Amino acid sequence: SAGPVMASSNEFKITIHGKGCHAALPHNGIDPVTIACQMVQAFQTIITRNKKPVEAGVISVTMIHAGEATNVIPDYCELQGTVRTFTVEVLDMIERRMRQVAEHVCAAHEATCEFEFERNYPPTINSEKEAEFARQVMAGIVGEENVRTQEPTMGAEDFAYMLQAKPGAYCFIGNGDGAHREMGHGGGPCTLHNPSYDFNDDLIPLGGTYWVELATQWLANPTQK
Repeated sequence: SAGPVMASSNEFKITIHGKGCHAALPHNGIDPVTIACQMVQAFQTIITRNKKPVEAGVISVTMIHAGEATNVIPDYCELQGTVRTFTVEVLDMIERRMRQVAEHVCAAHEATCEFEFERNYPPTINSEKEAEFARQVMAGIVGEENVRTQEPTMGAEDFAYMLQAKPGAYCFIGNGDGAHREMGHGGGPCTLHNPSYDFNDDLIPLGGTYWVELATQWLANPTQK
């Protein structure tokens, strides 16, 4: 389908600097773990209260590293994670607010932080004509009833850079419902980034046919170029 099909991919790293002390004497230090807990919760208010409800955006804190002993409040706590959006405008707002939240939550507890935000991949945005052409090619192979409009996903793809340079379309052929996997690999569909992923080899002829037909039909019609 035309429009955004995959999101921008961005990473953040926040290092909270507190003051280590004995865990039984917390008044002698500044606990970065407590601050980190408040910060993670506060980030979600950016999604629910700063972002328009009709716009898409995700903030996921996926790593929290702190401490080495059960009886010691550590000097620092490190948070890392990802931010996904379909537009640069929403991304700008999220980055700005995350920095404000991080710095001011720390200040409220007499701590400081280092805030790093890296923009990796832009949104993957299909152009209308090319998306429709790809749909027609697919329909000619598997029938109209088997071609579905792609629901946008907050995953990311570096093909986004290609679509910034030239019009095109990023399409999905699916990987089945997982029935092709041997016993012991877990149930359900074969989504990425999970330990039971197993590529469905039966899709190779379908994917190969699609690419051949895509090139053949595009080159056969001078008005497409």
